[in-house]
Amino acid sequence: MALRSNGPILLSLPAFRGTTRLLVLIAAAAFLLVKLSDALSPAPPLGTMGLVLTPALAFGHWMPWQVVTYGLLAPEFLSTAFALLSVWFLGSSLEDERGGRWLLEYYLASTVGGALLASLLSMAHIPGVRPYSSVFGLWPASLALLLAFARRNPDAEMRLYFVLRVKAKHLVAIFLLFYLGSALLSHDPFSAITALSVALSGYVYLRMAPRRGMSFTASEGWFGARNAYYRARRRRAAKKFTVYMRKQGKEVNIDASGRYVDPDGKPREPRNFDDKRWMN
Repeated sequence: MALRSNGPILLSLPAFRGTTRLLVLIAAAAFLLVKLSDALSPAPPLGTMGLVLTPALAFGHWMPWQVVTYGLLAPEFLSTAFALLSVWFLGSSLEDERGGRWLLEYYLASTVGGALLASLLSMAHIPGVRPYSSVFGLWPASLALLLAFARRNPDAEMRLYFVLRVKAKHLVAIFLLFYLGSALLSHDPFSAITALSVALSGYVYLRMAPRRGMSFTASEGWFGARNAYYRARRRRAAKKFTVYMRKQGKEVNIDASGRYVDPDGKPREPRNFDDKRWMN
């Protein structure tokens, strides 16, 4: 698919860098590794040896890595090529808007969250869906990226498979209806349920997560707590210093931040909090 900014639809490839490049290269390497293993070994390929998502194995036989690895495998060359192009186009656009850290966090949150939700649904006795059902592929993650792109650029025009011109919001609806129909009518409903679960997890993340991502917010909270701790220590030390100076028969003025103030109570102008003469 191709994206459109202002003017004609762009068929040129976007910049290949950052988190987008990392995701594309990992997925391409995983595809080649699976095909090479399948060609050289009579045993089952790596994709069926614990890397695909099988809920009964992931949670019943302690293979939790499946909730990540299933989203980096693809069954066929043509399907893989289109999926990688989708990740490239959509991922690069989102990375330019929100940053590489946010993109990686969103990719993992939607992929892992979708795997957990689909695994729970596999135990709900849905017809055709069992805990030993397996799924893998890049398209669920591509659908989550498309959802994020359409939420920020609903009227941006795209080319579906370089042929049909469709707005992003309509393209999301088309894919969701396709997977919903597949879940109801196909012989492999678990794959469609997984794709819908990944999209739902991505939507929940977009609605509930902070704008700059959970990791950025967590780091900001950590540094804020650390700074509050140091400020509290400084105020406590200033209070002890005030008591000590009072016992020596001298009065000192300390402001609410624990900084020394001139005896007249008027700070120097301009007040520079980096000036160590204000510090005790």
